[in-house]
Amino acid sequence: MSLLHTVIAFVVALGILIIVHEFGHYLAARLCNIKVLRFSVGFGKPIASWRLGRDGTEWSLAAVPFGGYVKMLDEREGEVEPGELGRAFNRQNVWKRFFVVVAGPTFNLLFAILVYSTLFMHGLPELRPVIAQPAAGTLAAKAGFSNGDTLTAIDGKHVRTWGDVRWQVVQGALQHKILSVETLSEHREISVLTLDLRGVKDDQLEGDLLADLGLRLYRPNPVLGKIAEGSPAARAGLEAGDKVTRVDDQPVKTWEELVLAIRARPEQALTLTVLRDGAKLAIKVTPEAKELNGKRIGQIGAAAADRMFVRIHYGPVEALAKGAQKTYDIAALSFSMIGKMLLGQISWRHLSGPVTIADFAGQSAQLGWIPYVNFLALISISLGVLNLLPIPLLDGGHLMYYTLEIIKGSPVSERAMELGQRVGLTLLLVMMAFAFYNDLNRLLSG
Repeated sequence: MSLLHTVIAFVVALGILIIVHEFGHYLAARLCNIKVLRFSVGFGKPIASWRLGRDGTEWSLAAVPFGGYVKMLDEREGEVEPGELGRAFNRQNVWKRFFVVVAGPTFNLLFAILVYSTLFMHGLPELRPVIAQPAAGTLAAKAGFSNGDTLTAIDGKHVRTWGDVRWQVVQGALQHKILSVETLSEHREISVLTLDLRGVKDDQLEGDLLADLGLRLYRPNPVLGKIAEGSPAARAGLEAGDKVTRVDDQPVKTWEELVLAIRARPEQALTLTVLRDGAKLAIKVTPEAKELNGKRIGQIGAAAADRMFVRIHYGPVEALAKGAQKTYDIAALSFSMIGKMLLGQISWRHLSGPVTIADFAGQSAQLGWIPYVNFLALISISLGVLNLLPIPLLDGGHLMYYTLEIIKGSPVSERAMELGQRVGLTLLLVMMAFAFYNDLNRLLSG
């Protein structure tokens, strides 16, 4: 993945999400008959601008892409002609001002609902929730999980995919819960097992939590599925459907054994013995080196065969409900995570900055349009949640002032707002410092 690819994917993602957020403010202002002077994507000097509409609103693209704004007619920011005083933002009642401000983050959440609903209607290839034999000593092994178990429900909630399992387990770990897990064995026997997550540590949340717990995907055969374009596997001539029987002189019987053999040899030439249409072939491939949780591993760019996947899609009404529920769940989890950070219950290392987000943008774009728009929805929710926080300088800070105005019957004093701006700026700088530190730490440690 090139740096240019990452930058383009990041800038496009930022542009889309900024436009969505600011268009919420713009549309709400127009509905309230407030005059909009400028709609800017980015900050600083405009690179290009156009004037459109009966109000001559300036639509501009600015040099610094990390944000945007909608500038409305306001007596606090310049002289307003007497005939247009009724269209100034500061002259509107508190309910209209509240509506205009809350519309920005609301549009971010609506955008996520739209994306998720579309994906649910389109249908997503998802991994089946079937687990491999848990490693000895893990929580899953102690709970009694076995090789080939299909997880069917967690705490009474039906799970159909590995993503459902991950979501429920992560939420349970954050709340230090004891989960009740219903399983279906290879012999079609139903069991209810108990997974005690009360002792899960903070650093486990930063890595592969499910693997740490002993919950790993079941891979019955080392048969190759999708081969990534331009990957070591593609260059070596490996094809979907190839069954790997040996890595050098080491026999492999499961997908997991194949993965472990390849991971252990980054940038070392391997000879894979494969069965293809009844013929035995010896194919040389050199895994490329990747960083995973601070360790250097080998990867060849081949996925498991599609039989471990299930395609799930819904009708329009059910997809909309599922999209709204998923957006709500992620937003609620985000608020919960922020609250736990502030209370010191979980580490600030979970906070990510622009470098990490850019990296995820590039990686998701490389995987295809579905992972990329999924990434856009997730970041849109994060942007909406961030802006709803009651921090002055953010939308949530203004909403806090307007709520106080509604309660006390008069606007918050200029002095109080000035102090609030200073506190808000300090909080934002602290958050940015943590985010950049985490980005730098991830870059240096892998």
